[in-house]
Amino acid sequence: MRLQDKTAIITGAGNGIGRETAYLFAREGANVVVTDICEEAASNTTEEIKIHGGKSIHIPHNISIESDWENVIAKTLDNFGKINILFNNAGTFLIKPLIDTTLEEWHQLMNINLAGTFLGLKHVIPVMMKQNGGSIINNSSTAGLMGSVGVSLYGASKGAIRILTKHVAMEYAPYNIRANTIFPGFVDTDMMKYRGEVDQSNKQQQSQGVPLGRIGNSDEVAKTVLFLASDDSSYTTGAEFVIDGGRSAGRSPMKSDHYE
Repeated sequence: MRLQDKTAIITGAGNGIGRETAYLFAREGANVVVTDICEEAASNTTEEIKIHGGKSIHIPHNISIESDWENVIAKTLDNFGKINILFNNAGTFLIKPLIDTTLEEWHQLMNINLAGTFLGLKHVIPVMMKQNGGSIINNSSTAGLMGSVGVSLYGASKGAIRILTKHVAMEYAPYNIRANTIFPGFVDTDMMKYRGEVDQSNKQQQSQGVPLGRIGNSDEVAKTVLFLASDDSSYTTGAEFVIDGGRSAGRSPMKSDHYE
């Protein structure tokens, strides 16, 4: 029970990495606040947690709308009285050449990925300051670390989250608030399904550039988030955790690179 009696807000917890993290947090004793723009998906996650004896509420939530964040904070405090953990996980994805991208698409993606993360920080940090501590985990991407084709906007938003987290870590360390970033690579989520539809690739083809030879699973990412949320990482802030099977470490190894 590494999160016993702690309260965690997880955005985008209706599916994928957010959902698996919500399940794992609940098993570790946390009160889990499940938010998602799709209320049905959020409800399904909460019901699954409750079936297995966990504590959870769900809240419909557009992370780019400030009043939605105010509602999430108020309901969390009404139900559990505190906020110990924030996992800024929700986001959107766009695959499109830069020169074909509209300004409207730029604003829409930045409002969700970047402004949504900013609003979470803005409204959760004051609560954590009063409590003298908390852990914030922001979900970036390897697209925020390295260049790729067709994901300029997405990469820009995730790169901004990377440096935003470092500033937050420095600014609020005196209040015992820790802020860290995770950088998932190719993980079996709806975003990867979308990528496969765009470039007509399957999981086997997508895994060819991954040194470990496969795409990741959401629960593998969730375990890193758990470490950062728990007191096991009490001396860790402003750090970066890459979860990509080695993809960002360099070019994918060829058979000829290995000794027989």
